[in-house]
Amino acid sequence: MNKKITAVILAVALTVIGVGLAIGAKAITVKGSDTMLILGQRWAEIYMERNPGVTIQVTGGGSGVGIAALINGSTEICQASRSMKDSEKKKLRERYFTLGEEIPVAKDGVTLYINEKNPVNELTLDQIKDIYTGKITNWKQVGGPDAKIVLYGRENSSGTYVFFREKAMGNADYSASMQSLPGTAAVVNAVAKDQNGIGYGGAAYAKGVKELAIKTAKGSFRPTAEHVKSGNYPLARSLYWYLRGKPTGEVKKLVDWVLSAEGQEIVTKVGYFPIK
Repeated sequence: MNKKITAVILAVALTVIGVGLAIGAKAITVKGSDTMLILGQRWAEIYMERNPGVTIQVTGGGSGVGIAALINGSTEICQASRSMKDSEKKKLRERYFTLGEEIPVAKDGVTLYINEKNPVNELTLDQIKDIYTGKITNWKQVGGPDAKIVLYGRENSSGTYVFFREKAMGNADYSASMQSLPGTAAVVNAVAKDQNGIGYGGAAYAKGVKELAIKTAKGSFRPTAEHVKSGNYPLARSLYWYLRGKPTGEVKKLVDWVLSAEGQEIVTKVGYFPIK
């Protein structure tokens, strides 16, 4: 056989094999909440170990970014630390004729972080609101040292930013002095270095800082599994996966595993709380 013809046949065969492999391979995209990033990455690592033929790509950017990606079709799964807004569901319906599929995958208690040297141990929701709206500006106003309070928070694309404003601040505006940081890890790092700082974020990130208790009429509660489950911790919330429709195929297998005992055990190991 002519060498050129043989080479062409071989090239075509390799192309066909390559296409077959590409078709057989499965990459699942997961995008959104920075709060959930470490959890999503850990789920992906273990699931891929159990299922060598599956690739899971997990990226952050914020809940708002993840929801936008779900709407524009650039991710299969959106991780969100807040519920989808009606306006977002409307966009999903207009494009895909569906309101999407909401799947609670874990629970969290949004935590107030302060520096370990700060003697304050608890705040009420009213005090938290007054601090983050700029009405309270000195730690001595809440039983702390005579020092200016330095505010740290999240960017407005963050689901935690939205949740905290709604639940802790009654939808009031954040103080203009708040320093908005791109991720919860950055907030924790800033507070750990700033003796007068205060920040908020997911319970799993509270390392190297002090967790404040929130004082209510029922008592003083920290974001523990017990208090999040009972509802006594006032900033408890669900963490979600959003899909455009009911999960099928490999995505359904992944969702089922995340909701299984093994998947929920990882939730606890990472520092959040299982949904059951």
